[in-house]
Amino acid sequence: MTSHETPPAAAPRPEGGRDAFHPDLTRSAGPVEPLRARLHHIRADALDDGTAQTEGMRRFAAISGATVGSERIWMGQTHVSPRTTSSNHHHGASETAIHVVAGNPEFVFLDDSSGAPEEIRIRTAPGDYVFVPPFVPHREENPSPDSEAVVVIARSTQEAIVVNLPELYVLDTEQQPE
Repeated sequence: MTSHETPPAAAPRPEGGRDAFHPDLTRSAGPVEPLRARLHHIRADALDDGTAQTEGMRRFAAISGATVGSERIWMGQTHVSPRTTSSNHHHGASETAIHVVAGNPEFVFLDDSSGAPEEIRIRTAPGDYVFVPPFVPHREENPSPDSEAVVVIARSTQEAIVVNLPELYVLDTEQQPE
């Protein structure tokens, strides 16, 4: 299309705001909240460090209710300094997905599927992913003597839930909140 051509008109939407690609999408009669009506760009130098923390790591929020108005997801970064081990913790009812960006962090948890708790260590590399189910106590370690480990985290809850623990143990699944 050249600069003097008129762009094609958008196809009219049927009643109720639906279109052929989104037949179940309806818009409420009221105005859309400003944070929920547009895309958001969060610059790497604008991450929010005012989030739940665990000793031995630094968490930074990128996508949260406070930063963009999200309701069901939290996303950010975690940095673990060289030769550092985080405190033991879990993330409540939240599912957590982790993408390793830099370094070789290790994720440690107890597996009791054999009847006796056994410490499991997952060694990772940049590009790897780790899934942490709800209520699973774990810790992050960075054994590198000189390189920081950086991971991107996405959680199924709108904010970063962190429950710090005195030790690593297997939670009683019958006592977990629903």
